[in-house]
Order: sequence, then structure tokens, then C-alpha cells
Amino acid sequence: MQRRLVVEFTKMNGAGNDFIVIDNRFYHFSADTLVAMAPRICVRRHGIGADGLLAMEDPASPDAAFRMLYYNADGTEGTMCGNGARCLARFAVSTGMPPGTLKFDTASGPCTAVVPADQSGVVRLHTSAPDHWRSRQRLAQAVPGGIHSVHFLWTGTEHVVCFVDDVSQVPVMAWGRRIRCDKALAPLGANINFVQVDSPSHLTARTFEKGVEAETLACGTGAMASALAARYLGYLTADIAEVAMPGGTLRAGVSEPLFLEGPAATVYRGTFEL
Repeated sequence: MQRRLVVEFTKMNGAGNDFIVIDNRFYHFSADTLVAMAPRICVRRHGIGADGLLAMEDPASPDAAFRMLYYNADGTEGTMCGNGARCLARFAVSTGMPPGTLKFDTASGPCTAVVPADQSGVVRLHTSAPDHWRSRQRLAQAVPGGIHSVHFLWTGTEHVVCFVDDVSQVPVMAWGRRIRCDKALAPLGANINFVQVDSPSHLTARTFEKGVEAETLACGTGAMASALAARYLGYLTADIAEVAMPGGTLRAGVSEPLFLEGPAATVYRGTFEL
């Protein structure tokens, strides 16, 4: 009987947004293999469990240290994952790359991360400029009561930002699924962020993520989208916003240069059979 391939992985999380990380410079798994792998190992209880799969590959550009591939828990490819990018940068240092500033390739364009030598230190990700800002996003269906305004922008992936009075009272699964599938957002859909403005420098947010099709404990690109939307609308006046999410607090720099900063922790390492 042919032996199954044993794959080494590292489980990581950024403010509770969790990932299975593999070093694909060694395995050379094809995109089709990674697409099939993600839902099998990311499923909770029956698999390792994670919001997504991160694969580190050899860089596509000469000045990059590595290339990041990201697959959501349902196997769809994600163009960017802010917390995932920060975790993968920390993983890269654990494989022998020097701490400090790392440039790397992603499906949404080149990124830069600053990784301290101290494993407990926060990782800062410098992000691309946002795009496709729509100060009033029209939806095909009625907006649920309790949402004051709906906005759209791209921060590496598609995001809708909904401002509410109290995020703790929002039925994130019901409203998130409803808006995420709205025909006005077709064909790509969007991550749905419900955001409460606490002060000119602090937000509280909860995110329903497409590809996971559920609320996650944190969303890096969602934190950036929420902070930028609040800044554009005049709710935030500080250049750095703290965005509290169920899994922890992220810091978003909303003036040039834009950045996302927060924890990136290794949880454990292990193997699975493929």
C-alpha cells in the first residue's frame, strides 16, 4: 500500500483570526491541490480548523523575500488577508529569514511587513492604497433596521462597512449573510463589517467574512476598511485608530503610509496526511 504524504504545518493566529501555514517552497503543491486541501483541513472539528490556509512560496519578483498564497476555508482564493499576511511574515522569520523589513508578493500586489526579533512583538503590515470607495453603497434589498449607513471600499479585497450604534446587538450571521449575498455586490460579494464609533480614535467592529461564510474573531483588511471609512466620513480624526474586534485589538494607520498592526502568534506545529 502506498504511503500517504505527511505534511508539516504551523497553526497561527492574528487576534484570533486563525490560519494553517505550510511552506510550499518545499512541497510545491499546485493551486488545484491547495484549493482542494483548504476545506478539508480548515473545517472545524473534523479537520485542524482555521479561517484559511496560507502557503509560502518562492517570490515572483526579484526584490521580494517570498510569495503569499491565501485560500479561504471554503477553498476560494483570497487576494489579500491582512492578519494572514502578518502571520506569514512572522512564519518567514521562523524559517530563517532575518527579522526587520520583509517585502513579499501577494495576489493584490506587493506588501511590506516589519517583523521584530521578539516573538511576542506586534507585526506591522504596510498595505496598498484603498480603491473603489463608494460613500453610499446601494443594495438591491432593504437595509436591515439599525444600520445607519452602508459604504464600500477595497483594501486588498472587497469590503462593505455598515455603521451601527451597538455592534453587540447586531445579528452578524443573519445580517452578514444577507448583505454578503446582495445582488448589488455580485459577482465577487464582499466581507461585511459592522462598526461602532467609540471615539475619534477608537472603533469596535465585527466582520462576516466571505469564504469563511461566518463571523471571524478578527479581520485585518476589515479593520483597515472600517477605519478608512470612518476617517473619510469624519468620524475618526486620529491618524492611528484602534479597532477592537472579538479576538483582540488591531491598530490601523489611516494616513500615509497606511499600516495594519497587531499580534501574530504561533499556536502549535504538527503534521497531517494528504
